[in-house]
Amino acid sequence: MPQDAIFSKEIKPHKTRAVSDGLPCSSLRARKLGAEKMKILIKIGLLMGLGLLFIKAHAGDFATLSHSLAKSDYSQKNRIIDELAALDDDRTLVIFKALIEGNLYLRKSDQTVVVGRDSREGVELTDVLTGQPLEVVGIRALEKVRINNSVRGKLRTVIASLQLSAKNSDIRRQSARDLIKSPQPELRNLIATAYEKEESSSVKSEMAMALAMVDIESEDVKLRREAIDILASSYSSEALGILERFGEKDGAGNYKEAEGNIGKLAAEGAERVRHRMEVMRFIENLFFGISLGSVLLLAAIGLAITFGVMGVINMAHGEMIMLGAYTTFAVQQLFPNWIEASIIIAIPMAFLVSGCVGILIERTVIRHLYGRPLETLLATFGISLFLQQLVRTYNSNNVPVITPDWMSGFYQVNGALSLTYNRLYIILFSLMVLGLLAILLRKTLLGLQMRAATQNRAMANSMGIKSSWVDALTFGLGSGIAGMAGVALSQITNVGPNMGQGFIIDSFMVVVFGGVGNLLGTFFAAMGLGIVNKFLEPYAGAVLGKIFVLIFIILFIQWRPRGLFALKGRFVTD
Repeated sequence: MPQDAIFSKEIKPHKTRAVSDGLPCSSLRARKLGAEKMKILIKIGLLMGLGLLFIKAHAGDFATLSHSLAKSDYSQKNRIIDELAALDDDRTLVIFKALIEGNLYLRKSDQTVVVGRDSREGVELTDVLTGQPLEVVGIRALEKVRINNSVRGKLRTVIASLQLSAKNSDIRRQSARDLIKSPQPELRNLIATAYEKEESSSVKSEMAMALAMVDIESEDVKLRREAIDILASSYSSEALGILERFGEKDGAGNYKEAEGNIGKLAAEGAERVRHRMEVMRFIENLFFGISLGSVLLLAAIGLAITFGVMGVINMAHGEMIMLGAYTTFAVQQLFPNWIEASIIIAIPMAFLVSGCVGILIERTVIRHLYGRPLETLLATFGISLFLQQLVRTYNSNNVPVITPDWMSGFYQVNGALSLTYNRLYIILFSLMVLGLLAILLRKTLLGLQMRAATQNRAMANSMGIKSSWVDALTFGLGSGIAGMAGVALSQITNVGPNMGQGFIIDSFMVVVFGGVGNLLGTFFAAMGLGIVNKFLEPYAGAVLGKIFVLIFIILFIQWRPRGLFALKGRFVTD
């Protein structure tokens, strides 16, 4: 065999082997990759460790500085306040606000820094570091952290700076509103800087107002003119007050602020703000009138069905509302962890409870009194007294119904107008109920039979419609809707045995005024009476306003006995 061939055979295996250790190249690459991965993992671990150490050191800095703030003398507090503010910790605002309000303490037993709030039992403590509530102690167990005027002024500046630069836009907006209510000239540069950096248009307008409240006191006439223009475009009562002050005249009829025509400009600006606020007041009254009309609509819509179809004067209708409200309370007691969904659950439950009670009343009492309206009035009045006493037997006081968070609060349109969420939802709910009821009456068999019995009962009976069962289901439907009205009313009024009595008279007025049994008439009558009541109350008072409305309805019925929208039928007569 040639020597070259031998060498080639001997050398060939070395092309696939590692010279150093005789391992395959793939194994060597795997080792290298494993080593690289290990290095990456070590780096990640080091970074995480450093991050944890930083967080721990950061928390330690806050704990140390907060304790030092509580223990230091007046001369050192300003320096410690700056150091705390530089930490960019959310707890910093809490401790600063507690300090300036006089609620920061040291617990004598272990020298823990706590926030204390007065209560009937003593002082309720909250840990500054964790934010967790602690025990209630006597004031002797605490040492109050005191400050002087110098520290107080420093705190005001730092708190304003932290709030104006906060990440949360609501905090920045509230800070600007606080500065509008109490202008601080020494914070002018701070407000101007925050205004330039602000990106939210709504917050920026509030900051512009706060800046104008400071600039109007300036000696620079140009700044004062610009401030007046900004204040004159607002809806704020604070802006109106300061414009009226600068627009005052002396005994001779001259403006006190004559320099640069400031007095005249301020007076004209005050007039514009006043007119704008009157418009907002009108809109607010209109909103409250519509919300009251929605309440009346919910209370009267069931009565319009029962009174319109059967001609029954149901004086127990208010108690159906009361049962619906108590059903809401019962749902919240049965499901205490589902408060946010309790109203949604209570709506069908209240409909079933009040509806079943209504059917029971109709089957046992009302069915024997058809054609005798005065006797149905007396009978249902007795039933209302019985139901009130039954509820009073088990609970004589008003019961607390919790409003879910999504129904709490208000939507701030501007400085002069805010719309409460609970009334907004009631308006939407009443319109939804009215729409669903209209669909039921026009698109279902029950609705067709109800309309047939309303227009001509004898003909409906001859066509095979069981009017007795239609009456029972109609009475149950009207009572069930009253129960749903009670769910809505539980969010804006007290829930008690007598709550339904406040709506029964108004409900009858709505039904008679709108046209007996007519849903469209009920809607317009409820909205009209609600709006008129709200606009009359500021001038005539609540009681006298209702008297005026009642007199108007009496006169209207004399002119149009069948109401705004009268039902049509072969046997319907004036």
